[in-house]
Amino acid sequence: MSFLRRPLVRAVFRALVVSYLLFGSVYAVVDAWPRLGWAVGIGVLLLSAMTFAASVRGAVFPGSGHLLLPALAGGLAMHAVSPYSGLAVLYVVVYAAPYRLPLRWAAAFVAADIGGTVLVSLLLGLPVPETFGNTMGLCYSVILAFLLRQLTLSRELAESRARESAQAERAHLAREIHDILAHAQSAQIVHLEGARLLLERGDVPTALDRVTRALRLARSGLEETKRAVDALRGQDIRLLELLERLSVEHRSAGGAPCEVEVSGDVSALPAGARLAVARTAQEALTNVRRHAPGAAVTVTLRNVRGWCELEVRDDGGAAPPAQDSGGYGLVGMRERAELLGGSLTTGPEGAGFRVLLRLPAGAAS
Repeated sequence: MSFLRRPLVRAVFRALVVSYLLFGSVYAVVDAWPRLGWAVGIGVLLLSAMTFAASVRGAVFPGSGHLLLPALAGGLAMHAVSPYSGLAVLYVVVYAAPYRLPLRWAAAFVAADIGGTVLVSLLLGLPVPETFGNTMGLCYSVILAFLLRQLTLSRELAESRARESAQAERAHLAREIHDILAHAQSAQIVHLEGARLLLERGDVPTALDRVTRALRLARSGLEETKRAVDALRGQDIRLLELLERLSVEHRSAGGAPCEVEVSGDVSALPAGARLAVARTAQEALTNVRRHAPGAAVTVTLRNVRGWCELEVRDDGGAAPPAQDSGGYGLVGMRERAELLGGSLTTGPEGAGFRVLLRLPAGAAS
């Protein structure tokens, strides 16, 4: 099908269609002029010219389907004046109607084409075998035209779905990249900024400790990138171990308490749900360090009546309650939840901030 969509192939096809229509129009004039006289010949010439123009415009150029009606009428008139000369127009109309008209109108149009051809042939007293052969040819052409139309629509639908799938995959990769980089780099920035301040004060040993922690976080970020690649390939994610590690990293980066609580059986979560839980916890802890440094955090994972819930709550620390800024991190978390049939609720609660992710325990991966 891609071969037929090449510009050169389409140009050759259009040239063949125009030549076929031109041959029918010229044949009608050449046949009618000596047989019916010059007066009728001029009328046939005008009829052929208008039919040719309408059929070429209506069949070859999109958006001109309304011209198929005068083309059909002109083709039948040419067939009546000069038998078989209008068949070129009638066949082209049959092939063009499914592409240029709505389905119901196209079906009615080709029925009128076949019925009109049979009626004119019988009125002219043309041989029955030839009339039958032309009728069957038109019927076969109708079947082929509608099959080609269906194939075209199926191909366009497949291409549309492929584009949507590629777009979804790009969005998925964008969320993964954001989550990994935002978490790893924000923690490294905290340590490196602290090291810079300590060096300005001359506290080299403590500054070196901060740099060492930043180095560990950089290595951890690299490991996390590898885990993300494994997750994208469908490999298993050890959720509880990952949450514990995120808790340790949070305590190491900010020196604030961070506890992980688990209730209910969460071992049967699909890979997609585990990845969403891990990324949401990661993003939530990153936001705590950014907006409420020093705040105590509780990460709770539970299975409640067929729903997996992740709650990340901080006490605000010395900072005022953070606001839902609508940044890309929260947008990405919401997208993850909605894609899996769940929801994400964020907002201030008391002196701190709360993030609640709810996913069906059987969410598809």
